[in-house]
Amino acid sequence: MPLITLGFLSSGEDFQLETVRYYDLSNVGGTARGWEREERILLCAPLRDAESHLPMFFSHLRNLTYPHHLIDLAFLVSDSKDRTLEVLTELLEGLQAEEDPNQPYGEISIIEKDFGQKVNQDVESRHGFAAQASRRKLMAQARNWLLSAALRPYHSWVYWRDVDVETAPFTILEDLMRHNKDVIVPNVWRPLPDWLGGEQPYDLNSWQESETALMLADTLDEDAVIVEGYAEYATWRPHLAYLRDPYGDPDMEMEIDGVGGVSILAKAKVFRSGVHFPAFSFEKHAETEGFGKMAKRMKFSVVGLPHYTIWHLYEPSVDDIRHMEEMEQERLVREKEEKEKAERAKKIKEQFDDPNSQWEKDKTDIQSLAMIEKAKEQQATATPVANP
Repeated sequence: MPLITLGFLSSGEDFQLETVRYYDLSNVGGTARGWEREERILLCAPLRDAESHLPMFFSHLRNLTYPHHLIDLAFLVSDSKDRTLEVLTELLEGLQAEEDPNQPYGEISIIEKDFGQKVNQDVESRHGFAAQASRRKLMAQARNWLLSAALRPYHSWVYWRDVDVETAPFTILEDLMRHNKDVIVPNVWRPLPDWLGGEQPYDLNSWQESETALMLADTLDEDAVIVEGYAEYATWRPHLAYLRDPYGDPDMEMEIDGVGGVSILAKAKVFRSGVHFPAFSFEKHAETEGFGKMAKRMKFSVVGLPHYTIWHLYEPSVDDIRHMEEMEQERLVREKEEKEKAERAKKIKEQFDDPNSQWEKDKTDIQSLAMIEKAKEQQATATPVANP
């Protein structure tokens, strides 16, 4: 950091204080073309038992087109039982040691903090209704810890990204930033096997508020948390995910109230103003949905892009796995039946083929004998009889 020259009193004499840093926050408000103005982004990634996803995540990092030296990385490793921390460290060392000068990132922070998260990381546990309220509140704490530890005065933007995003445009930062909104999210879908329909909306946490949901909120306890996609809470909200048109304009904007956490780009001033991820029930919502609600309450713009889609990794649910096992059993039974059918057909063919083959052999032998006898007769007829 360069030395900052400060003027004291009216003497006009300059002093250089190495321990003083001066930041003009009016220069880090965030603009539509931040890459041209060298605006710094803080990329935040909460991690829990993410060892298997990290190689894919780092392949995305390598391909981002926003200048890497303007992106600072911040990771929170919490409640992990696998080698998340070790693999993360190895991949970061490799990334920062790249010979390509465009690959290394700026400042990197790795923060370890457990929150007593006891919900398992399998799909059924993470997305089960019973676990949602407590899980969302703990996730909100994790996000707030990570942000408060990593946000610097020189950051203009904060980008939240889940590590299990499978496919996303390399230009996603520029694409979202170009809209110049305070908070913006893409649409998030996931691919499915053909027997499940091929694709499906994934993130249902980006939505517009509805009268039905507001009426529902009034009937709930003070600490209740409404979560989307569950029959227990029928909100009838317009979801960003369901409004996707594969052929629609990717730049089309939709004002929303709740936001999903898979991929969020927000101006740093939103967080500096006091907006955060509520680890409590804020207007009957928590974590990212509560963040969206709070941002709207503080008059920040919150939008989603219904036709700009990124793809989350497909993780089979318990029902999916059960169905796949049933399909596998059906396949094995079908193959067994086909094999038995083929064997029966072969036996039948062999049974019929043997007599036929013998008949043909006998027929050939008889014909050969007949020809021999005929030849003998002809020879006998043609031989002259000697005179006595």
